[in-house]
Amino acid sequence: MTTNTLRTLMASAALAIGACAFAADYIAPAQLSPPESSAQGARDAAGRAARDAQKAARKAEDAAKAAAAKSKVATGKVSRALAEGIRQAAKKAAEAATRLEEKAAASAGKALDESKDLARAAQEESARAAHASREALARAEESVNRAAQASKEEAEQAAQATREALDKADEAMRSAAKAVADASARTLEAMKRAARPAGQEKK
Repeated sequence: MTTNTLRTLMASAALAIGACAFAADYIAPAQLSPPESSAQGARDAAGRAARDAQKAARKAEDAAKAAAAKSKVATGKVSRALAEGIRQAAKKAAEAATRLEEKAAASAGKALDESKDLARAAQEESARAAHASREALARAEESVNRAAQASKEEAEQAAQATREALDKADEAMRSAAKAVADASARTLEAMKRAARPAGQEKK
């Protein structure tokens, strides 16, 4: 092997080693940003959480409305059976409100940037509605006890307090359901925009 040939081989080897080192250190621009699949996964999770919250809101709103209506029907009537029926309706409403509170919190935690503020507002409204529902349940339970043990006047006062508490819970739940619906709509709209090809205008 001649000296020139040896020098040529050594130079080629040096170039190859340098190229490998450069390739090892180089990071493609696409690798510097989160993979699209990760972003899509976050959008999907936000959408599922928003839909779950909206579904829970509809059920909670129906339960709160039913409890308030049941209490109104019993106006002017006092009996343990009626009070117990109202208590059961109030319990169902409180349980539905608690589920909404949990779903709204989950939705707020997974909300997209475009809907995060609305989702947090919905979470706060849901928490207030859940608190009002639990207060109404406490009044309904007291009404059951008064219907069985207290005088008619005291039982009527307890029943009236229950009606007022259930009306308040119903109103709070309507407000919460609207807030959840608004947040859900914003999230789903943001998902649609993100799914459109870049540069495509909404028609």
